[in-house]
Amino acid sequence: MTAQDDVRNTADAQADAQGEWYQQPLSTDAEAEADPRAAAQPSRTPAQAFDALHAHCAHTLVRQTYLLTGRHELALESVERAFELAWQRWPEVAVDRDPPGWLRAAAHEYALSPWHTLRPRLRLRRPDPPPSDPEQRTLRDALLKLPPVYRRTLLLYDGVGLDLPDTAAETEASTPAAAGRLLYARAAIADRLPHLSSPEALHDHLAGLASGRRLCTARPTALRARGEYRARLWTHWAFVCTILLLTVTALTLRTAPDHYEPPVPPGAPVQGVPPRAAPGPLSDKERSLRKKLKAETANGPEKLSPEPR
Repeated sequence: MTAQDDVRNTADAQADAQGEWYQQPLSTDAEAEADPRAAAQPSRTPAQAFDALHAHCAHTLVRQTYLLTGRHELALESVERAFELAWQRWPEVAVDRDPPGWLRAAAHEYALSPWHTLRPRLRLRRPDPPPSDPEQRTLRDALLKLPPVYRRTLLLYDGVGLDLPDTAAETEASTPAAAGRLLYARAAIADRLPHLSSPEALHDHLAGLASGRRLCTARPTALRARGEYRARLWTHWAFVCTILLLTVTALTLRTAPDHYEPPVPPGAPVQGVPPRAAPGPLSDKERSLRKKLKAETANGPEKLSPEPR
C-alpha cells in the first residue's frame, strides 16, 4: 500500500466518524449563526469550495454507487466523472440548493448508463468478490437482480432517506410510479430475506453492505484538472466540427447548380419514316454534264465562276 492510499484511508476513516454512509448533512445557516467564528471567516474560492464538497460527500457517494452497481471500478469512475462534471458546471452547482444531491444524481445516471454494456474492458472484467457474510451476499445478489430503476428507487428511499416526491423527481418518474417501484423492490428483497420486510431493518442492512468495502476516490486537485482537460477537449472538438461544417457548406454552395435544369427525356425510335435510298447509277447525260463541270470550273460561264461584288 502506498502513502497516497494511507492518506485516502485516513480520510475515509474520518468521514466514517463524521457521519453515516448514506447522509452527511452540510452545515446549515442556523449553525453558522450559532458559531460567530464561522460567519467571520472569509468566503471560499471556487477551488476551496469544491475541495470541501469533495471531502464532505465523496466517500458517501462512492458507497451509494457501489450498492447501485455492485462493481468497485464502476462506482469509483461514476463518482469521479460526477465531480469532474460538477467542476465544469461549478457556477450552476455552487448555487444549487443541494450540491450533494446534484452530484448523487450525476453519479447514478452515469453508473446506470446502458452504454457501459458496449465497453469490452468493463464487460469482460470479473465481478467483484461477494461479501463474506452469507446474508450480505444474498442481499447484494437480490439488489443486483432488480431492474436498475427499481434498485435506484429503493436505494434513494430506504437507503439515502429521501421522501417519495424527491425520489420520484430524482428518478424522473411520477410519484405513483416511484411508489410502485418501491413496493416491488421491497417485495423482491423480502422474498429472499423475509426478516428485511421492515424499512428500518432494510436500511440497517444496506448500511452494513455499503460499509463493507473501502472505496477511495482521486484527490480533488486531480478531478479539477481532469474536468478542465475534458472541457478544453470538448471545446476543441466543437471548434473543429464547426470549421468542418462551414467548409462543407461553402463547398456545397460553390458547386451546387443555381438554376433549374430539366432532365433530358430518354430517346425513342421514330416509326413510319421510309429508309433513305442510295443514289443509283448516272445516265450518259449526267456523266457528260459532270465531266463538263469538272473541266470548266475555273474558265466556264459566269454562273460557274461567281464574280466578287
